Amino acid sequence: MLPLITDREFIKQQAEKLEEENDTFRSFLKILNGDELDIKVHELNETISPQIDCTVCGACCRQLMINVTEGEKINVATALNITPQKFKEDYLEESMEGKLIINTIPCHFLADSKCSIYANRFTECRAFPHLHENNFKGRLFGTLIHYAMCPIIFNVIEQLKVEVEFKN
Repeated sequence: MLPLITDREFIKQQAEKLEEENDTFRSFLKILNGDELDIKVHELNETISPQIDCTVCGACCRQLMINVTEGEKINVATALNITPQKFKEDYLEESMEGKLIINTIPCHFLADSKCSIYANRFTECRAFPHLHENNFKGRLFGTLIHYAMCPIIFNVIEQLKVEVEFKN
C-alpha cells in the first residue's frame, strides 16, 4: 500500500502533473471488468477512507453543488427549528431542472471545516466521494474531476493504478 497523502496543496500539484497520465488511466480502465473493478475500488475505499479525517479538509463543502430533496429540506428545517419555507428562502434555490440546490458555495453549513448539520447532512454529502457505489467505470470522469480536491479520491486512484498494474 502506498503511503497516504493528505496535503491538499501537494495533491493539487500532483493532479496538474498527472493530468495526462490520468486521462490514459481512464482509457486503460475501460478494458477492465467493471464488476471486478468495483470490488477493488470498494476495498480500497474501505481501507483508505477511515484513515483520512474529512473534517480537517472540508474541500467538498467548499466546492460542490449539493442537491437537496424535499424530505431533506423538511428534516434540516426541523433540526434548525425553522419552517421548510424559511429554509428554502434562506438556503436553497431551484436549478433549471427544478431541483433544489444549496444556494451558495461554500455550503452555508460549513464551519471550521466541519458540517454544522452533520447528523442531518444531505444524502449527497453522506455519499461523497461515491467510491462505495457500483459502476465506478461509469462515474470515472466525475470522480477524476474531484481528484485534485479530495484526498480520499486521490489516494484511492493512485493505489488503484498500482493494483491494476497500470503503474509500478
